Amino acid sequence: MTTSASPPATPDATPAPFDDLFGRLDDAANATPAPEETATPALTVTDGLKEAASQSEAAGTVVDALDALAVTFGDHRISMLDILVVFGIIGGVVLFAWGFGKLVRRGIRRFSRFDATQQLLAEKLVSIAVWAMAFFIGIDMLGIDLTALAVFSGAFGLAIGFGLQKTFGNLIAGIILLMDRSIKPGDVIAVTDQAGKESFGQIRKIGIRAVSVTTRDQREYLIPNENLMINQVENWSYSSKNVRMQVPVGVSYGCDITVAEKLMLQAANACPRVLDIPPPTVWLDGYGNSSVDFVIQCWIKDPEDGVGNVRSEVLKKLWWLFQENDIEIPFPQRDLNLRRNEQFDQLIAAVAQRIDTGKKEP
Repeated sequence: MTTSASPPATPDATPAPFDDLFGRLDDAANATPAPEETATPALTVTDGLKEAASQSEAAGTVVDALDALAVTFGDHRISMLDILVVFGIIGGVVLFAWGFGKLVRRGIRRFSRFDATQQLLAEKLVSIAVWAMAFFIGIDMLGIDLTALAVFSGAFGLAIGFGLQKTFGNLIAGIILLMDRSIKPGDVIAVTDQAGKESFGQIRKIGIRAVSVTTRDQREYLIPNENLMINQVENWSYSSKNVRMQVPVGVSYGCDITVAEKLMLQAANACPRVLDIPPPTVWLDGYGNSSVDFVIQCWIKDPEDGVGNVRSEVLKKLWWLFQENDIEIPFPQRDLNLRRNEQFDQLIAAVAQRIDTGKKEP
């Protein structure tokens, strides 16, 4: 009886594809990750410029010459080409912000239905947004990482905040003034110079820092926006441009005041800039030392064209009317009483003796 021996059992072998997969996973787990090289946008622009210039022999020569002029600081290399690229980016961003802002402002003026104040407010907000966008675009193109400079930028921003506190305060104050329309271009406000003399002027422009006010003698005052926010302002045209002006007049005590009043009203009504409604009025202001004092009250609607010239015109017309109607304009008069005494008698005698002597001389 023969027995057949079975072949010895061999251990199961793992298929080769799984060995390859497990080996790759093990290598990936034990491998040290290589640092990723990230090129800054400025260098990317420089490399792109080199690649574009390589297509032309003359341009490539110039670019290579600029790139050869370099200074090395440790691991950093700065070439003349890099400097020109940085300045080109800054100039391009500034030019873009200026041109785009100007185009948007022109569109606001042409296609919007805003009034002058709303247009100015919209232009300022658009300018702020455009320049802020241009700033961040420039930061991104230059490859400046703000997260890496968080501590430095915080301290630097705090210092800038304290240094430009008034500037930002004036900027916000100007925007608030335009929003509530308490002061707007074209308004006439009262201003006071350093000597304390009060005058008035018309607002020509509300800028980022100050308001430009031009007086009748073409003096231009630049008043910070914040001062107009926190101080009292006399606005002649806030709700209405009608302004009442006063013209003082005096007549002698011997005149007929009824006729004088009629002539004053006639002179005021004869001025083209004096309004018919409300009509001019004449008030008896008081009894002065030498005259009966009146005040002519009249209204105008264009104070930006001047107040003193209207007062002058009324007084000129009134002068001729007084001359035609025999109304006397008084001047100061004084009565002098001399009491007789010894010194006065001697003075009179001396004067009389001199007069006699002069008559006797041939």
